[in-house]
Amino acid sequence: MTLSLSSPCFPNGGLIPRRCTGDGPDNSPPLTWSGAPEGTRSFALIVDDPDAPDPAAPRRTWVHWVVCDLPSSTTSLPEGASGRAMPAGSTEGRNDSGGNGYEGPYPPIGSHRYFFKLYALDTLVGLRSGHTKPALLKAIDGHVLASAELMGTYAREGKS
Repeated sequence: MTLSLSSPCFPNGGLIPRRCTGDGPDNSPPLTWSGAPEGTRSFALIVDDPDAPDPAAPRRTWVHWVVCDLPSSTTSLPEGASGRAMPAGSTEGRNDSGGNGYEGPYPPIGSHRYFFKLYALDTLVGLRSGHTKPALLKAIDGHVLASAELMGTYAREGKS
């Protein structure tokens, strides 16, 4: 069985709905996964945008959400989970706007790609709330049993 990640509100490669963006209420999207390999003790999640600030001339990858220590029994997150309904024991890290938790798409220009990356880990990471993507990547190095990816797109009206 292969680890897979999906969302009931957008298909892989599809448009992220406005309600899950900075143009709407900025709810973290619902996510579901299956196929965790034997020995999975936790999951980590990273959501980032490699097209910042302009897809025609990207200069950096913008981090929108970092989560660690999602329990191995977890197979989904409901819409709006960030900051409100995260599974016990999980911790949310700092996004590139400086806040903790999910920051939805709000691209300044053009259509951007948003990559949701889920990692099945053979350990608990143990990072505190406010951790960063680099800290998480360092902590999971050598502990990834499997990974899955979901990509969504978003462009703001009048900002193409």
